[in-house]
Formats: sequence, C-alpha cells, structure tokens
Amino acid sequence: MGQGRERPLTVHHLNQLLLVCSIVLLVAVAAVRISSRSGLPSLLVYLGIGIAMGQDGIGDIHFDNAELTQVIGYAALVVILAEGGLGTKWTEIRPALPAASALALAGVAVSVGVTAAAAHFLTGLEWRQALIIGAVVSSTDAAAVFSVLRRIPLPTRVTGTLEAESGFNDAPVVILVVAFSTAGPVEHWYVLIGEIALELAIGAAIGLAVGWLGAWGLRHVALPASGLYPIAVMAIAVAAYAAGAIAHGSGFLAVYLASMVLGNAKLPHWPATRGFAEGLGWLAQIGMFVLLGLLVTPHELGDDIVPALVIGLALTMVARPLSVVLCLVPFRVPWQEQALMSWAGLRGAVPIILATIPMVEGVAGSERIFNIVFVLVVVYTLVQGPTLPWLARTLHLGRSTEAADLGIESAPLERLRGHLLSVVIPAGSRMHGVEVAELRLPAGAAVTLVVRGGESFVPLPTTVLRRGDELLVVATDPVRDAAERRLRAVGRGGKLAGWLGTDDAQPER
Repeated sequence: MGQGRERPLTVHHLNQLLLVCSIVLLVAVAAVRISSRSGLPSLLVYLGIGIAMGQDGIGDIHFDNAELTQVIGYAALVVILAEGGLGTKWTEIRPALPAASALALAGVAVSVGVTAAAAHFLTGLEWRQALIIGAVVSSTDAAAVFSVLRRIPLPTRVTGTLEAESGFNDAPVVILVVAFSTAGPVEHWYVLIGEIALELAIGAAIGLAVGWLGAWGLRHVALPASGLYPIAVMAIAVAAYAAGAIAHGSGFLAVYLASMVLGNAKLPHWPATRGFAEGLGWLAQIGMFVLLGLLVTPHELGDDIVPALVIGLALTMVARPLSVVLCLVPFRVPWQEQALMSWAGLRGAVPIILATIPMVEGVAGSERIFNIVFVLVVVYTLVQGPTLPWLARTLHLGRSTEAADLGIESAPLERLRGHLLSVVIPAGSRMHGVEVAELRLPAGAAVTLVVRGGESFVPLPTTVLRRGDELLVVATDPVRDAAERRLRAVGRGGKLAGWLGTDDAQPER
C-alpha cells in the first residue's frame, strides 16, 4: 500500500462489497447441490471458496486475524448448535442419551489421550502442542456427519447417539483446549476434571431453565406478527449461551439444551421457525468456512502434511474406535453400529475454530497446530465422507428393517383452538394401502385433503392412501398429540397398529 492517507469507505465500496458477498453466497448455495450429489460434506466446498479468495488464490485477499476469526467462529457455532438443537427430536435421542453422554465425556478423554500420545511420539511434537491437537480434534461435527447420511435411513439409536454426542462434546473439548492453551504447566488433573464437571452442570441447568421459560413465554404471549416467533426463538437460544458463559458455565451446552427444549415444545408457527433456523444455520456455516479458508495460507502447509496424516490416522483408526468400543460395550450396542459410529466421527468446523484458540493465546507453534488441524480435517473428511454411505450399506444399516417414519409438520390455528397437520407418507411407510377410515383417528381429528401427484382432492372414508401422498389433517387442540401418535403408529404398523402394540411413541431403535 502507498504512503498516503487511507481512503474513506464510500457507497461505491459498499456496493462492491455487497456484490462480492452476494456472489459468494450464490456460489456457496449452488455448492450444496454439488456436495449432495458427490457425497462430500459441503464444508470442503466452502473452505475451497475461502482458499480461492485468499492470498494464494485468485482473490489475493490477505487475512490473518485469528482473534476475529475465533469471535466470528464462536458466534457461528452458537447459531449452528441452536439450529441443531431445534431439529433434535427428544423421542429419538432419549434412548441414546446415556451412550451419547459417555462418548461426549469418557470418549473425549480416551480420544485426547491416544491422539496426544501419537502426536508426541510419532511426530515429535512437545506435550503441550500434542495435548492441544488431541483436544481440538476430539470434537465431532453433526453437520458434516448428516450431510452425507441424510439420504440413508439408519436405526434411530445410531442417529440419536451421533447427534447427541456432537451436541454434547463441544463443551468439554472447548474447556480442555482453553486449559491446555493457557500459560504455565497443566497441573492437578483432578481439579481440571472438577472444573469441567462444574461448567457442564452450570451450562446444563441454565440451558434447561432458559429453554423452559422461553417455551412457556412463547406459548402464553401472542406476538403481533408470525414472523417474530422465529426471531424470538433464536434470541432465546442465544440468550442461553450468553447466560451460561457469563455464569462461568458451558455456553455451548446451554444453547444446545435450550434449543432442544424449544424444538420439542410445539411452539406456535413452528414450520416457519424451523425454516428460519435452517437458513441461519446454513448462512453461519458458509460464512464460517469461507473465513477459515481465508485464514489458512496454503503454501505454508507443505511441512505439516505428513504429521497431519499420521495424527489423523491414529485418530481415525485407533483413538475413535477405541473410545467407541470402551463407551458403548456396557450398553450392548451391536458391533455393526459401533463400527459405523467409529467411522462416522467426522471433524468439521469446530476443530478448525478451536485451533485458533492457541493462536490467540500466543502458544508456541500455534500456527503449526492450526495447519496440522486444517490438513487433518480436510483430508480425512474427504476420505470418510464419501465412504460412509457405502459402509452403512455394507454393515446392513443403510436399509432399516423398520417402516419409515412419517414427516409431520404442525401449524397452530390459534383462534380456532386447532392444529393443521401436514403428513407426508414416505416410501417405506406401512400406511401405504390403508384406507382413510382405517386410520381410526380420535374424535376431533379428520383427514380433510389429500395431495397426490400434484393434484389435491377431498378423500372419502374408503380412499386408499399411497406412497408419496401428503395428507392435511385438522385436529382440535385436546387431541392433537393423540392424532399424531396414531398417525405414526399406523405408519409403522399399518392398519393393525392397535393390535400390534405400536400405538405409542417412537420405538427405541
């Protein structure tokens, strides 16, 4: 740059910035389609966009502010965790909570120890750097896992365990990385464990309390516009993170639990809220990965490729499987599911963001830590992502023997004290071939419309339902839950659901 004064930001500069941002977002959105077809997690495409815009790419943008990257990354992670919590079904993860908690706590400890030992003895890193890397890469990423598994019906226990683990393990990993990155030696490991337990307890208590109070308030306070409900839900989730962090607890655990409470509370205008949260989640992921791609300097990665591959191999083939086996054997999880969950421990945004913590703290060799983590995440995501569907099919987990669950959305009709349920009949549902009268919905609920092949019609009691149909069911407020339970039961057990004992909630698997 020249020696003259810096030119002020003008409207022309702002227009140029908006144009660049719009192009980047459009390219990133188009990349979602590419990643869904190729089986690659979209994070690789977003990272590639950031690298292409960086100083070694066509954009020639010089960016090296690790502190700003960490702040923006934390903010994006809060939004991503909130979106994940809002989409978590309590009926699916409830049976998996003990196993997921074991993986998020004991599993993280095993993974940190094994990975750190491999980094120290195999690559020559000093113990502090090895421990930081071991902690950084011990956090799994739900977005990366389910971006390649969303097309494969898996047992509920597998998806519930992976989803809950990814939501829970961010909190202890962040605490470990911060502890290892602070100045001075790490002493009194039992004190560190106590601090982790205390922060997790505070975060869990605040998250559950904020979520419950927020859900109660949204159900009892009528907002003037339906578009305010999504904003209010996200504001409550962010408030849970802030309250947890201010109280010296785990803000990440607080936001996830608060969002999970809100997501299962049957709030008004829930479809709009869910769509708004998904959009914000995608925006947060795109911005975060592009920024991380800008931060990395590709020509400096050469010396760290081999150490990253060695550490990643130890993590993928030893640390992750060992932690899964030790944590899940007491729960009698079949070996096929253990094998899939071992390979499904994808690393995504969280490890790269956490790798900026030692950079901000000024840890010696922190740039090398960041480079190793970056290479490890990219390479092993590239290897594991496309092979996960194949492994699921090979282990006979890709074709669930259970009937596919129904997709049900609910829109409240406040003034009429009723609900409009939108029910989608998937290919594997046993509702196929069932007559409308055979649904035996409770009094106060009725199928009012069927959409089939792009055409809609009012069904008769003898109308036979088919795969791909979308039903509109109107239910009064007192029988809304009973109607949904009955629909799901018929979807799993067919017209004989009542005699087959499938009238209750989701199965344990």
